[in-house]
Amino acid sequence: MNGDSERRFTRGLVEVRAAGDSRTIGGYAAKFNTLSRNLGGFVERIDPGFFAKSEGDGWPRVMARYNHDGNMLLGTSRAGTLRLQTDGTGLDYSVDVPAARQDVYELVQRGDVAESSFAFFTFEDDWSMTDDGFPVRTLLSGQLVDVAPVNDPAYLDTSTGLRSLAEKAGADLAEVRQAAEAGELKRFLGAPAPTIIPPTGQGDPHPVMAVRQRRAELMSRRTF
Repeated sequence: MNGDSERRFTRGLVEVRAAGDSRTIGGYAAKFNTLSRNLGGFVERIDPGFFAKSEGDGWPRVMARYNHDGNMLLGTSRAGTLRLQTDGTGLDYSVDVPAARQDVYELVQRGDVAESSFAFFTFEDDWSMTDDGFPVRTLLSGQLVDVAPVNDPAYLDTSTGLRSLAEKAGADLAEVRQAAEAGELKRFLGAPAPTIIPPTGQGDPHPVMAVRQRRAELMSRRTF
């Protein structure tokens, strides 16, 4: 497992949800098979089996926090105030916002906060190329840390991904970082024929059965 947690953002996917008298908000914190924007020399996609370990373990110690702020806790999987599930589209969450965070609920209700994010550790990833020759990192398996409605999606740290590529390519991290800045990461992916992934912003979600098979495969390969 890579030592540093990472964060990724999903635009326009947090909303108020009807749930009796509770103040519930939610949306997709992540979407599968969708190429990200340029993250600094490469793009990313999330495999439908990425959350299989966390889901299989019952989402242990996962939190919902406004802007990932530890002082702005909204709910937890342990208490049942945060509910998580995956489907053919991605990772969906619903959280019952406490009365003390009424302002967060109102911001989502008014549309001022309309984006979601999730923090995670990566267990396994893979590097390949789009069919127009752009490097793509596929997140294959990992551990979910938290989900968050966010109003500032500017935070983006891709150092863990670049470290992963450096390790796989047997290259120096500083060299990989320089290549990323110059848009030349593909030279580290020039070995055997790369896996081709269409460069569309909206990948086709796996069928439900394929998702289940992928999860079973990943679970059988992990020993943690």
